[in-house]
Amino acid sequence: MTDTGDPTVDGDGLDAAFAETVRRTGASIGALYLLSPDEQVLCLDLLSGAPAELAEPWVRVPVAAPAPVADAVREGHLVWVGSQSEMARSYPRTAMALPYPLALAASPVTGVRRWGALLLMWPATRPPYMTGREQGNIVSSCRRLARLIEEAAERGVPPAGTGRPRVLPNGAVHRHAGPAMAAADFVERLPGGSCALDLAGRFTYLSSGACTLLGREAGQLLGTLPWQSLRWLDDPTYEDRYRAAVLSRAPVSFTACRPPGQWLEFHLFPDDSGISVRIVPSGARPLPLSAPRRPESGAVPSRMGQLYQLTHLAAALTEVVGVQDVIDLVADQIMPAFGAQGLVLSTADAGRLRITGYRGYPPQTIERLDGLPLDTGFTPAGRALDSGIPAFFSNPEEMRRIYPEAPHISGKQAWAFLPLIISGRPVGICVLSYEHRHEFPAAERAVLTSLAGLIAQALDRARLYDTKHDLAHALQQALLPRTLPAIDGLRVAARYLPATRGMDVGGDFYDLIRLDDTAAAAVIGDVQGHNVAAAALMGQVRMGVHAHATLGTPPDKVLAGTNRLVTDLGLELFTSCLYACIDFAGRRVSLAGAGHPPPLLRLPGHAARPLDMPPGPLLGIDPDAEFPVTEIPLVPGLMLAFYTDGLIETPGVDLEDSMNQLAVELDRADDRDLDALVDTLLRTSGTAGQRTDDVALLVIQYSGR
Repeated sequence: MTDTGDPTVDGDGLDAAFAETVRRTGASIGALYLLSPDEQVLCLDLLSGAPAELAEPWVRVPVAAPAPVADAVREGHLVWVGSQSEMARSYPRTAMALPYPLALAASPVTGVRRWGALLLMWPATRPPYMTGREQGNIVSSCRRLARLIEEAAERGVPPAGTGRPRVLPNGAVHRHAGPAMAAADFVERLPGGSCALDLAGRFTYLSSGACTLLGREAGQLLGTLPWQSLRWLDDPTYEDRYRAAVLSRAPVSFTACRPPGQWLEFHLFPDDSGISVRIVPSGARPLPLSAPRRPESGAVPSRMGQLYQLTHLAAALTEVVGVQDVIDLVADQIMPAFGAQGLVLSTADAGRLRITGYRGYPPQTIERLDGLPLDTGFTPAGRALDSGIPAFFSNPEEMRRIYPEAPHISGKQAWAFLPLIISGRPVGICVLSYEHRHEFPAAERAVLTSLAGLIAQALDRARLYDTKHDLAHALQQALLPRTLPAIDGLRVAARYLPATRGMDVGGDFYDLIRLDDTAAAAVIGDVQGHNVAAAALMGQVRMGVHAHATLGTPPDKVLAGTNRLVTDLGLELFTSCLYACIDFAGRRVSLAGAGHPPPLLRLPGHAARPLDMPPGPLLGIDPDAEFPVTEIPLVPGLMLAFYTDGLIETPGVDLEDSMNQLAVELDRADDRDLDALVDTLLRTSGTAGQRTDDVALLVIQYSGR
């Protein structure tokens, strides 16, 4: 076992249970992810059947990411992907970075709480379905893993490390990869001999015939990677064939030319212990198209793993929304992918570099670096941003020669300054730093430079989004009531939940209005859309309702007057509204609706139900529309729950069924504390997860006068 991470849970117990699960399920690759303390990121803790390098794009997976392990944790059930085509349909980002025929299952590791997820992968030769028995075995194994983690947590052992994942040997293999035993492994897989690679791609055995064909002695090749020790194999195409063999566990073949003109066929036969490679002279020179072009002199091709990382990260950057999302993605995925320990992301603002996010630095260092002028000579940031040319420093001596104070302030040993430029316009700069000296080969510099352009575009979009979002949010918060008035005889509780981050603020609103000493009004509404225009119209509608209501106008006339206001504005945004006048003196409640879901009514001794009331048209369509009025008696204990459709809309579920289910939940809820009751309704309706619409909820109960 290779342990490069921090101490975590009981290694022997958890490692053994994990290895046994991988072995019993027949999976070729297994991975155990554990949630970070804030439960926002899944960290790869244990890996089996593949080298850590192949898992670099997925060492840290945000819980909100569109990935199988994240879905398993969020949704709380096993996720099965039976083929590459299914992967492309369901998880296109993952498919781009994992373009190999395979099947996988991700299952949550859950006990008294969520701990993480188990990921298992099989070759594409297995059936593209999973039986109920197989699912049951995986789920029970995850419960066992959860118990082991919980037992360790009770002893005070942290459940997850922060370093690289620990790589375990595959459960089916217990042999060491020494040259003699590796040769024996090779004999078991193929008649005759050629050479063998371990799962990390290193030579572990070479026959004399292999040495002759490759043109090197065994001592020069053992322990090395083919594409590093044999320059004529230094091409991403060949490395990709190795990756395909490791991840798919399927035989792979390719042809390569050993200079000056000897063509060799390579046949790779993988299993859970490594790869047997048969090398034979090619009978005929392949067509030119089948042989990769040699790079021009001096050019160094990028590693295939880096190219897949770039593809994976590029897809992820297209999905981020706000500036914080960009910062989190760079910190959670780009930093680990390139082995960096520090990050500073700055934006150009009013002639200065304002730090918008960082990792791996103490706050006092960030205070010293924040707000530097764009033309600063204190660090390379200003010059890199001005020239648009990235700057790489492999050690403190290189930095100190030009910027004497920078290494001391930073405390790091190597740096990559990546200017973020869009169409010649500086957006900011991304600085990756390392705690140890770090060489930046040409291939890595090329990938980082390409990545900087993608980060720049994502950051620019995110800044625009945040500006728009903050404006809409501030506008909506200013227009919503900060507090509801205390009215004798009424108990009231309300909540407003904006759509999950990724959507703009919308136009839901609610209000409670004191009319006089004998009456009050409750109103709730929903303006179509999720933007500033919707929030602005929401404020106008709320003010219109308030103005008509305080004049003592009946509910139908309140909506009629507001309808004319919305129609005259001509914004072509439909608005639903529900207005109720509570008459304490007359002991009745009068209600009128404009295309809004009816309230839930709960009376003492009766089951809660949606109130049966005739619907009126939406506001803003017909200036002469009429709005029918419904009256119900006002009795002590009467409860009305007003809500917007974001609370009840679920894809594939009928609205009437959703309203009836909400009524059932209202019946079950304890009404001694209305705030707790409101929280219960929100929780049981599923609004704690991904929301595509705002939610407003207003509950009032008449306690009597």
